[in-house]
Amino acid sequence: MKALHIIDEGLAHRLVAEQFPQWAHLSVRPVTLGGHDNRTYHLGKDKLLRFPSAKEYAAQVEKEQFWLPKLQPLLPLPIPEPIGLGRPAYNYPYKWSIYRWLEGNTAASVQIPDADKGQLAKTLGQFLSALQNIDPKEGPTPGPHNFYRGGSLSNYDAETHRALRILKNKIDIESAAKVWEAGVATKWQRAPVWVHGDVSAGNLLVKKNPLSGVMELSAVIDFGMLAVGDPACDLVILWAWFEYKSRKIFRDVLPFDDNLWVRGRAWALWKALIITANMTETNAVERAQSSHVITEIIEDYLCNG
Repeated sequence: MKALHIIDEGLAHRLVAEQFPQWAHLSVRPVTLGGHDNRTYHLGKDKLLRFPSAKEYAAQVEKEQFWLPKLQPLLPLPIPEPIGLGRPAYNYPYKWSIYRWLEGNTAASVQIPDADKGQLAKTLGQFLSALQNIDPKEGPTPGPHNFYRGGSLSNYDAETHRALRILKNKIDIESAAKVWEAGVATKWQRAPVWVHGDVSAGNLLVKKNPLSGVMELSAVIDFGMLAVGDPACDLVILWAWFEYKSRKIFRDVLPFDDNLWVRGRAWALWKALIITANMTETNAVERAQSSHVITEIIEDYLCNG
């Protein structure tokens, strides 16, 4: 269990007032749908405060501060723009960030018609393709700072098999094990590429196009898991949120070999298994969704191999 630090509005305001007095007059209020790894607050109308909630996430702050300004000009969509780096103070032990606020709702928080998901899949594929084509020289390699996203699936082999044992009477264990073993048996054979590390509906911002009425991808956020390595981990969303038709559209944009998709499906299975098996902190809604994801992955495996 991670030791989470209590970060409230009062602490956030004191830190800002002391270290960024030019913004001391701005209001601080919680973001409606904040994440788990970081506590997030609005600062005025156009800024965002982001505080790591535990030691495990603290190393991500300086990584984002350093790399995001370098990546942004080379990407087709907005990503977070750091405008301030805060220091530990008032018994809060980690560095923290101030970003410009990006408008939009998370894809996880709004109803999106299935007809719009195809375009979202295409745009996301184009974004990840652009990210992967950026020179990875000196980029951070997978490790504890990003929970080995972009690294080998074998890092989670023991955890996955434990989840399978816990769920042995609840899911198709035989098929799930085959999905996992197939992923572990393959490796990324090319040079490392940039990976976001946590491509999820909660980290995609969407807006409705005022002319067409179509929900469009407007920004990609939360690069705490950023690294250079195997891009398979960035495919989890294909099974966790998209459906078959959208997966096909995405795959047409990123036409890598079959092994990439086999590993991506295994990454998605690992995440869904540990949530369903209550091996990680979550909520009832996410747990129910993960059970559906496992079913979706197994159906995909049985139909497509």
